[in-house]
Amino acid sequence: MVGSEVLEESGEKMSKKEAKKRAAKLEKLLRKEEREEATSSSLSVEEDESFSSNYGDVTTNELQSAVEGKELTDVSNLVEEIVGSEVSIRGRVHKNRLVGTKLFVILRESGFTVQCVVEETRVGANMIKFVKQLSRESVVELIGVVSHPKKPLTGTTQQVEIHVRKMYCLSRSLLNLPLVVEDAARSESDIEKSGKDGKPAARVLQDTRLNNRVLDIRTPANQAIFRIQCQVQIAFREFLLSKGFLEIHTPKLMAGSSEGGSAVFRLDYKGQPACLAQSPQLHKQMAICADMRRVFEVGPVFRAEDSFTHRHLCEFVGLDVEMEIRMHYSEIMDLVGELFPFIFTKIEERCPKELESVRKQYPFQSLKFLPQTLRLTFAEGIQMLKEAGEEVDPLGDLNTESERKLGQLVLEKYKTEFYMLHRYPSAVRPFYTMPYENDSNYSNSFDVFIRGEEIMSGAQRIHDPELLEKRARECCIDVKTISTYIDAFRYGAPPHGGFGVGLERVVMLLCALNNIRKTSLFPRDSQRLTP
Repeated sequence: MVGSEVLEESGEKMSKKEAKKRAAKLEKLLRKEEREEATSSSLSVEEDESFSSNYGDVTTNELQSAVEGKELTDVSNLVEEIVGSEVSIRGRVHKNRLVGTKLFVILRESGFTVQCVVEETRVGANMIKFVKQLSRESVVELIGVVSHPKKPLTGTTQQVEIHVRKMYCLSRSLLNLPLVVEDAARSESDIEKSGKDGKPAARVLQDTRLNNRVLDIRTPANQAIFRIQCQVQIAFREFLLSKGFLEIHTPKLMAGSSEGGSAVFRLDYKGQPACLAQSPQLHKQMAICADMRRVFEVGPVFRAEDSFTHRHLCEFVGLDVEMEIRMHYSEIMDLVGELFPFIFTKIEERCPKELESVRKQYPFQSLKFLPQTLRLTFAEGIQMLKEAGEEVDPLGDLNTESERKLGQLVLEKYKTEFYMLHRYPSAVRPFYTMPYENDSNYSNSFDVFIRGEEIMSGAQRIHDPELLEKRARECCIDVKTISTYIDAFRYGAPPHGGFGVGLERVVMLLCALNNIRKTSLFPRDSQRLTP
């Protein structure tokens, strides 16, 4: 019968009885699928609940129980030798990338980075969601197993990866940051390459960096710069202590200026006029008069510089030395000639990873220096410049361009980027500098240069109080404000001399950086007083 027949999708006829059987069979299959889905959902819920204690936002106290009392391993110590070990590490979320059911998280700690793999099949879907929504720069702690990656890693400092078992967030960062650390860590070549791909090249400008210095310092290069700076101080102290020097600490509040000139910060000191020390000069000399014989200091120096240049700061760390002279002021230059090659060598030995981190963002060649430090007279330097066609005042100071030019000439002729220029004209030296005995137009003083820039001034000091008082007046210094300093020489003073060098400038030139603000943790210049 036509009425008792139906059409299948294929167009063939089917009886009502057969259609009912087919519908019953489909309903049975549907119910079976629903039961399987319900079972699967129940298992998934149970699975996620079993993983729920392995992740989340925690306080420091909650973290103690969550991480099972494991000691933290530094990211820098994650190496192939400990593959297979379970470790606990802490760091910042640098970036993440989801590939299928695996989330790859780059964790960063003090400039060192490691790839961490979070797999859904091992930790559950909810933990993947938790980790993925963590903002960049959030502080996390995790437990996982150190493993060999399937392919060599190029985007991290460590050549192992961590298969994550647990991850907790200790502190969340803002979602919208004033600068991205990854962008701030780009080299010029990286920026140019990103531009060629059609994507906007992320260039973080200097003011943005300095205004948000806490973020900027997190880059691998900046982390390395300040570790190198630390080692420069250590080597400085190490060498001088081995030579019988004593470390001292002098006051930074002064009744009068220590260098003369106008570059001094003046202030009110309980109703009395005062200023910030332009150097520890006067007090380190007084220490010599107090029979300390050989002293040094590492401390802040204040200069009211109006110059807004790549190498001037209003506050910097001074490395200062003063010593008794036995025979001749050249003994000071002999010390400098040994001290700085010692520092350069120690930095190469102790900071290979740090130097490499700096080079990655700011490429540079290692400093060229001689085993026996080159020493030229100021007159010889002037002559080299004249022969090269430069116009210079034989009794004036060298300007920045002349210093650089002379640095080039010295490198070409003597194959060194570190040298001394001594016997400077008296007119360009501080009031306490000893005149050269054979010609009062010159003085027993010297400057030291790295890569064509001056880093240090040194000299023999005047230890005769009458001559010292005369020179102070000639430099327009109120003798009354430094009377205690001059009086120190009335009680008998040995011949002595010393030098001062800016730590930030040494590191800047050692690493061939283009701006001293890169080597000052929180720079203070003529336009910046914060952060």
